[in-house]
Parts: sequence; structure tokens; C-alpha cells
Amino acid sequence: MGRIAIFTDDPGWHGKQLRLAFTSRGYSCEYVSLTECRFAIEPGRIPVLIPGFEQALPDAVFVRGVPGGSLEEVVMYLDVLHALKEMNIPVYNDGKAVERSVDKGMTSFLLHNAGLPTPITWILRDRELALSIAEDELKKGNLLISKPLFGSQGEGIRRIEKTTDLFWLTSSHGVYYLQRFVHCDGVGYSDHRVFVINGRAVAAMRRRGKSWLNNVARGAECEVIDLDPKMADLAVKATHALSMDYAGVDIIRDREGNYTVIEMNSIPAWKGLQGVCDVNIAELLADDLITRRINKNKPEVIAAVS
Repeated sequence: MGRIAIFTDDPGWHGKQLRLAFTSRGYSCEYVSLTECRFAIEPGRIPVLIPGFEQALPDAVFVRGVPGGSLEEVVMYLDVLHALKEMNIPVYNDGKAVERSVDKGMTSFLLHNAGLPTPITWILRDRELALSIAEDELKKGNLLISKPLFGSQGEGIRRIEKTTDLFWLTSSHGVYYLQRFVHCDGVGYSDHRVFVINGRAVAAMRRRGKSWLNNVARGAECEVIDLDPKMADLAVKATHALSMDYAGVDIIRDREGNYTVIEMNSIPAWKGLQGVCDVNIAELLADDLITRRINKNKPEVIAAVS
């Protein structure tokens, strides 16, 4: 029986679904926090120490969470992911993909650099310049979104609608991330979550928010949709631009009918999506990791012909 480490501080529903999927495919799973991992650079020892895997490293690791903390702590957690990949342990998604997507500024840059539609964005340290940009956008009739560079589920996001809102313009540890607000088509507020695995869009849903924030964690309602080929193609290209094995890609259709990528998630939740689609996401993830990443690392067994 193979062994897989699931990096998470809170297994919850997603951890249970992954464990069931991997177990049915002959792999046992252990939940491990990256906070408990460490390095021991000594002769004759495994240099990366993972609780429960002291005698042998896992066949693969599935990243379901990277804890927050100081810069040094987060760098160490990512170093563990990088080191495991260097030791030929499949890491899903790997440290590079996590780094690129957890940093909203780099995400915006990489999407734009790949020629993909994403909102007009400014990332800077100068507060006076940030206020000037915001004031200029408001004068043009545009709304702005102010986001922390690191965050998820809508935490810390504000919409700048009028000049008095500028008093609430706050930095993310000294860095301002401003993005032009994209108005969706139709009535109310909505966007789309497309789930991509190994270059294929496997499921999608529309999220209808109670406000302009469409996160499921904020009460948005989920409804299954027929995946538009153009939306699917955009989601796949965005995932490729950030070098991800799999991703949750958030796409909005604007009032002109154009699609725009507004968020990339390398550790996406899929409980809401699972509730409305007819595919088992955890099983698709397990199959992809095993067949494409674990089996690829195994030496071929050549049967002797007598």
C-alpha cells in the first residue's frame, strides 16, 4: 500500500474526501501540518522530516493548506515543498504554483504577461500615489477593489465607490493592491468557478452573491452551468500560465460579454462545486496525481520473456 501526506491544518470535508479517494486506490493518507515539518541536514538522514514519515518519505504529498505566519515561517513552509520536489517526491500543487497564486500581485502580472484578460491592476507601496490612482479612477466613473496581497474567501477586500471610501484604503503590510472593479452581465452579482485538472476543465458553476463578493464562504449560491468552450479554454490557459497541476479559476463575464480572470486558486475548495456537479472532484484529483505523477516516477517493470 502506498502512502500519501496531505499537508493541512484542518482536514475537514476536503481532507476526508481525498482520504476516501486515495484509500480506494490503494494509498493510505496521513494529515500533516507544514508547521510540524523540519530540516535535518545530517549525513545518513532524510533531510526533510515529516511526522509519520521518519523512515521513508511519502509517495507523494497533496497540498491542502499552507499556514500563514512571518515571512521566515512561510518561506520555510514553501522550502519544504521545494525540497521534496528536488528529491523527486511529487508535490501537488508544488511550491512554485502555490507561490505564484497566493501572491495576487504576481498572479495579475503572470496572467497579463501571458496575454490573458484580467482586470487593470496597480501594486505599489506609496500611499499618496495609491490615493491619487484611486481618486483618478473614481473621477472616470470606475469603482475599485482594494485587496490584501495574501488572502482568501473574501477576507480584507473592500470596494472603493466614492471619495469618502478612500479613508478605508489600507495597505497589506505596506503594499497597496488596487484593481478596477468589473461589472458582471445580467442582474445582480455573479461570477464563475471553473475547476481545471491537468489542462482540462472538468466542472464549472455560477456563484450568485448576496453582494458584490461572490465567495461561497460569504453566502453565495452555487448553480451548475454548461461550460462555455471559450470560458474553459481561458481557464486552462490561466492554469498553464501559473504552472498548476490543478486550479480553481474564477472568471467573470462582463457587461460586454467578455470573460476576465479575476482570481486563481492553487488550493481551491470544491465543496460548493461538488454539491451541484455530477463529477467527484476528489476522485479526479486522486487519479491525476497517481497516474500522472506517482506512476511516472516508478521504474518500469519489464517482464522476462523465456
